[in-house]
Amino acid sequence: MRANLLFFFLTFLIFSGNLSAQDLPNYMTPEEQLMMPLYMQSHSEKSITHPPTSPVRAMAEWEEISGLCIRWTSSQQTILRQIVVAAKIETIVYIVCSDSNSVRSYLTSNGINFTNIRFLQKPSDSIWIRDYGQWNVYKNDVDSLYLIDWIYNRPRPNDDAVPSQIAAATGLPLYEMVSSANDLTHTGGNYMVDGWGTAFSSNLILDENTDKTESEINTMMQNWMGIDRYIKMETLPYDEIHHIDMHLKLLDEETLLVGEYAQGIADGPQIEANLQYVLSNYNSVFGTPYKVVRIPMPPDGNGDYPDNFGDYRTYTNCTFINKTLIVPTYAQQYDTTALRILREALPGYSVVGINCNNIINQLGALHCITKEVGTSDPLLITHQPLPNTTNTTTPYQVDAWIKHKSGIQTATLYYTIDTTQAYQSTSMSLTNGGTDTWTGYIPAQPAGTEVFYYIHAQSNSGKQQVRPITAPDGWWKFDVTGFTTIIEDELTTGNMLNAYPNPSHGITCIPVNANKILKGKLFLTDISGREITTIYAGNFSKGEKNYFINTATINAGTYLLVLQTDEGNSVQKLMVK
Repeated sequence: MRANLLFFFLTFLIFSGNLSAQDLPNYMTPEEQLMMPLYMQSHSEKSITHPPTSPVRAMAEWEEISGLCIRWTSSQQTILRQIVVAAKIETIVYIVCSDSNSVRSYLTSNGINFTNIRFLQKPSDSIWIRDYGQWNVYKNDVDSLYLIDWIYNRPRPNDDAVPSQIAAATGLPLYEMVSSANDLTHTGGNYMVDGWGTAFSSNLILDENTDKTESEINTMMQNWMGIDRYIKMETLPYDEIHHIDMHLKLLDEETLLVGEYAQGIADGPQIEANLQYVLSNYNSVFGTPYKVVRIPMPPDGNGDYPDNFGDYRTYTNCTFINKTLIVPTYAQQYDTTALRILREALPGYSVVGINCNNIINQLGALHCITKEVGTSDPLLITHQPLPNTTNTTTPYQVDAWIKHKSGIQTATLYYTIDTTQAYQSTSMSLTNGGTDTWTGYIPAQPAGTEVFYYIHAQSNSGKQQVRPITAPDGWWKFDVTGFTTIIEDELTTGNMLNAYPNPSHGITCIPVNANKILKGKLFLTDISGREITTIYAGNFSKGEKNYFINTATINAGTYLLVLQTDEGNSVQKLMVK
């Protein structure tokens, strides 16, 4: 093993040449592709290599953190400086750097003091700490904080060692998935988690662990990360690194921020197909459909998109830092809309734009170069915001799941119909058999009222927390309408809408509209009419519903999608790449 390691590092030096840590892109270079097999053989068992012995819960990004980690590189110090300025207001900033004196000098010359800054003078290979940094899980939901480390999917050994350095600096235990029974190659940009056992990735996780079945990967994620539902989506044609944070982000337990291209542009069709696949097959942790907030994917400075070799500009590559959200920006004509969307979706947050034109051509932005350390003393509040209502007569019930390792002393519901005026409060009580569910009531309001509210809790140890974390500046809101609007159904009977993406290679969405329940069949044929596969057979429900076919194993060529119902047939071409 030592001989292999020595050869690996010599090979690394030869191939890296004049490349410094600050120059390595987010994608794997051709030289690194040659080095990857030997790199995978070089892993040794360094720390705790068995999964946690108690159930764990993976922390969501919008939860309270005690630290934010970045890797300093001189080529991106303008962006990193702005991250430090925004983050140090909210938490401790851990700066991993090869020379802390030069970083200190740079910060001082820019008027930045060292309050809430910790320097870790350690070697690393690149700036992309999201991908190789540590993950946060809590024993029994809110007890001890553990750090989890995967094998980085780049042959960059210094980067792969950073989680152990963070663990040493914070005094937290590090569990490493490197032993032969539990070795997992993964990357942080390709992972989103809702805080309650649901995670999202692209199929890159399968492609880079071909020695394991999907079931085996799911079991590992459940044992180490507490993930009991692992949703995977098709990789995108023009996203070279296949990291979902380039086009998708969870804003809370039930809200997906999704990057949107103009119709037919770049990865737009596959993103939309993936989204519809998720919406059609999975509900949020609350058992209700996911909400979707769409945000533009702008062109680069030349007006080009990734399908025409343009930069992969994205706003979803943003980072929560307690009550602050840092967002990549590029050009005012697009940024203004994106920042407005985020401020409307996340009331109370300080939304800070940081220009990322100097780094996006390396296929990454702010989320890619930051990584959180969770708080060691979480007070967890989970609540599904109330929807708009026609109810003007009975109080509005507010339920929340509230938990702290010392127990909850009090929970209070605050509400108002005018955010310029003081909030009123009402106590919440433990309900549902005393299993951490707290309930309070907002008095009924007349039609036309907007109701704003938030939740405050205090633990037996004295810890306090609010949700939303930005309250009282931030809040949840619902409207009391007092009436129901009925829209007549004007759908065409048995109408198959345009499938997407088309051309297809992977999961493809076929929307079907109907103005009544219809019995029929949706299937794929070759150009001669010979049936290739049945996509769905049975009753088509009233309204619009999406159906899916995975064309990854179908030969390239021209095919026909056929919808047959009692009301007639509908046919369209589908090109398979």
